[in-house]
Parts: sequence; structure tokens; C-alpha cells
Amino acid sequence: QVQLVEAGGGLVQPGGSLKLSCAASGKIFSVNDMQWYRQAPGKGRELVAGITRGGTTNYAEAVKGRFTISRDNTKNTVYLQMNSLKPEDTAVYYCKALVFTNAFLSNFYWGQGTQVAVSS
Repeated sequence: QVQLVEAGGGLVQPGGSLKLSCAASGKIFSVNDMQWYRQAPGKGRELVAGITRGGTTNYAEAVKGRFTISRDNTKNTVYLQMNSLKPEDTAVYYCKALVFTNAFLSNFYWGQGTQVAVSS
């Protein structure tokens, strides 16, 4: 009933930039916290950045100063602007959202993931 669709991944050289987006659609009453996670080959999934509905943000230490999370509540969409990319940023990036399908019922939903590869 609720889908999260990511876009914007790709191959970029070290030092380059990419902007990811994740749009929520379906039976949505409201979208609260939204987050970006990533999973590198052979590693566990880790939190990259999060943003509340009101715009409060938090970042993993590894990406502070390089990545910026933002959102458009009118479009139920979250973005991740990634600058100064490093090879160690290579991973599949997933978005996660806390979605209310009515005033009382909420659940976490995940996107399908988008691949980011940083290599020369």
C-alpha cells in the first residue's frame, strides 16, 4: 500500500557529487521521520542521515560536512546530496520512512535501494 522509490544512483569519480531522491507514494496520511541507510559489500547496513518532518537532521560521522539530507513534505520526498565522494562511500543506498496510513496506524517502509559506486 506504501511504496518508496529511490533514484539518482550511479558511477562517479572520487571527489564528485550525486543527489539521491526517495519518493513515498500510496495510502499515506503523513510521513514522519525519513532516513538514508547504506550497505557496502560484505558489511552491515548503516545509518547515513536522518531528518524529521520538522527538518531536524542528524548525520553519521563519516559523512558530516559532505552529505546533506533534505525533504519536501508536499511531495513526500527525501533527498541526499552527496559531495566530495570517496571510494568508501560505495554502497547500495536505501531510504526508510515512518509512514502513517491513518491518524493512528504507522509503520516503517524501505525502498528497494540504489547503487552508488565511487571509482576512478
